[in-house]
Amino acid sequence: MSKTQLNSALWVVATPLGNLGDISRRAISTLKKARIIFAEDTRRAGQLLDNLEIKGPRFLSLHEHNEEQRIKTAIEQVEAGNDCCLVSDAGTPLMADPGYRLVRSFRQKNLPVIPVPGPCAPIAALMASGIAPYPFTFLGFLPRKQGELESLFTKWKDVPGTLVFFERKNRVTASLSAAFNILGPRELCIARELTKKFEEFIPGTLGKTTINSDGLLGEITIIIGPPLKDSAPTEKADLLKVVDRHVQEGCKLKQAAKLASQECTGWNSKQIYNLMINKDN
Repeated sequence: MSKTQLNSALWVVATPLGNLGDISRRAISTLKKARIIFAEDTRRAGQLLDNLEIKGPRFLSLHEHNEEQRIKTAIEQVEAGNDCCLVSDAGTPLMADPGYRLVRSFRQKNLPVIPVPGPCAPIAALMASGIAPYPFTFLGFLPRKQGELESLFTKWKDVPGTLVFFERKNRVTASLSAAFNILGPRELCIARELTKKFEEFIPGTLGKTTINSDGLLGEITIIIGPPLKDSAPTEKADLLKVVDRHVQEGCKLKQAAKLASQECTGWNSKQIYNLMINKDN
């Protein structure tokens, strides 16, 4: 059978983020007819199909360490006339999940790839954030190393658009601090537990909004708005004047630095404090 005559395909299927009611009828019918379902976590995929009362498809794990092997299997299955599905643990595949190389390989071989759209965490968070939704850039999960994190934010610092990314709860505070140090004050919205019982949106401003990460659960979606019109960093000379004013009013240096960080753009209290104690060196 030629590729143009194939009735089978690789179906890229979006699944619920947390609310089973969000799955589409088309997604259900597609999953039902699949011979193989590729998933990063086959247990979660199996639980989803159990909840949908779908039986029959075979599950194969797909992750960065076995994707090349799975590509070969998927191509063989589709060329043999069998449908295959790609799903993520939750939401839309390829959004910070494995599968890109699989889809690309199908395209390079001119084999059919069909999207079945549905729930998507970055889009859902944008929809309810109140922050300018376009243009936006999705950064996936942020790098863990501080140097790489700072380089990433520096790369996007002067780009006029909204940034959307995923972060783990134990890294939210550090990542937001790094973002503020480089991007300055911007609109912020933290979305958690999307579509679930305890869904929450926390709006605020970089550098001012404090987050108790102990109360956060699951995967966090963070949205940072575009540069504010007046977000250019305060000049050092002007910053020093603000600190001196607070010191003359009777504040200790640490308190003066904290107050100055709230009045000045692009500086946090630690940076200001260190600047003051080293200014005569």
